[in-house]
Amino acid sequence: MTIRRPDDWHLHLREGAMLKAVLPYTAAQFGRAIIMPNLKPPVTTVEQAKRYAAAIRDALPEGSTFQPLMTCYLTDGADADEIARGHEEGVFTAVKLYPAHATTNSAHGVTDLGNVAGVLERMERIGMPLLIHGEVTDPEVDIFDREAVFIERVLSPLLARHPGLKVVFEHITTEEAADFVAADTSGRLGATITAHHLVINRSHIFAGGIRPHLYCLPIAKRERHRLALRRAAISGTGPFFLGTDSAPHAVTAKESACGCAGVFTAPTAMEVYAQVFAEDGALDQFEAFASLNGPRFYGLAPNEGTITLERAPVTVPEIVLAEDGEAVLPFQSGETLNWRLKTS
Repeated sequence: MTIRRPDDWHLHLREGAMLKAVLPYTAAQFGRAIIMPNLKPPVTTVEQAKRYAAAIRDALPEGSTFQPLMTCYLTDGADADEIARGHEEGVFTAVKLYPAHATTNSAHGVTDLGNVAGVLERMERIGMPLLIHGEVTDPEVDIFDREAVFIERVLSPLLARHPGLKVVFEHITTEEAADFVAADTSGRLGATITAHHLVINRSHIFAGGIRPHLYCLPIAKRERHRLALRRAAISGTGPFFLGTDSAPHAVTAKESACGCAGVFTAPTAMEVYAQVFAEDGALDQFEAFASLNGPRFYGLAPNEGTITLERAPVTVPEIVLAEDGEAVLPFQSGETLNWRLKTS
């Protein structure tokens, strides 16, 4: 199966030794990727984004043409002029909105959308996309309901206030989110879907004990939600596109008393997606989801090159080791998949 080279519209690469260890897996499969800015400190200025992009390019395997697409971390004190300048100069592709304390390294996130109303209005005028981690952080809302409540409390009012703003509802995990995005006819609302949320439901996290390497935010939901995400992905329709949310954390950080949220899918991301589409008899829609819908939403041309996947067994790496000795456990570590990325 040969398709246009896909893009990853939601990716965490970290820094330093971890960046060098995980980047080659993404570069082998994808032409471009939207790079998440939740570093320590977060990427909030044009110069920070330029430095991070340079570090990514320096860590690429020789001969790679992979292109990082940088994002700006939105804070309560964000400078609209700085963001607009970054977009005009081609440094910032989009702005990332983390509700404060919603997920990993989100302490600097937005506490109230009223604080960034001016920034959103500016983005609306210049056509700059807003990428949203869509969960409320109200402790009275059950963790499994936070995405659905976000739609009602935050996303719907936001879209009404800013009718020209392009928004990506990132890593959706619920039937409510899939239905909400599918019902939009404006063309300004898109959604990314991860590989792992197409494969696991919340029961997998507790199968035979606590499985910390399956813990992510937004957390996996009930089986009906997983099936709704699969229907959305394999539909091939425009608002839904690939975003792995691959999020590497050291094993020591995952297997701890307060483990980090994130699933590391980069080593076999395309193989996992291909297996899902094959299982559901929808390989004819795979290229649209992986390679065409995302560029169309962002106003970019599809990649010129191609990749080939073949129906053959491949074993997911047991472990990925960084130069500093830290280890990362890939999603489905050691398991055998039915599709393999052809490398020659």
